[in-house]
Amino acid sequence: MKTEWRIFGGVAAFLLVACGVYAWWTWYELGALEWIGTMALLLSFGLTGMCAWYFWVVSRRIEPRPEDRPEAEISEGAGEIGFFSPGSYVPFALGLSCAAVGIGLALQQWWLVIGGFIAIAIASAAFVFEYYTGTRRSATQ
Repeated sequence: MKTEWRIFGGVAAFLLVACGVYAWWTWYELGALEWIGTMALLLSFGLTGMCAWYFWVVSRRIEPRPEDRPEAEISEGAGEIGFFSPGSYVPFALGLSCAAVGIGLALQQWWLVIGGFIAIAIASAAFVFEYYTGTRRSATQ
């Protein structure tokens, strides 16, 4: 996690410097502070700063991973990483649902927005239960 917090910390530092430069530049050129861009950069700094802080805290609590140790061998990172779906239509359905909401908002078609949110809820539930095999079910079922 050391790598992650350093990356996010670097991006956060860049955004803070860019926010200061942007605020100074707009004040110098326009004679007034341009609030939208300044706040966008400041909020982006806050978001990446929170991510960096989280990764920093986690990196102190767990043992260093092979990715964090310079003396680690490549073989230490081998093995099962996790389960990845070999093929699923649920992401496509979720993408279509989000597209329906976006199109509905753009065209102010509220029936499409509501239908899209219902489809998002169904697709999200499908994600949760896609590989649920029922190992916690009782033997009588």
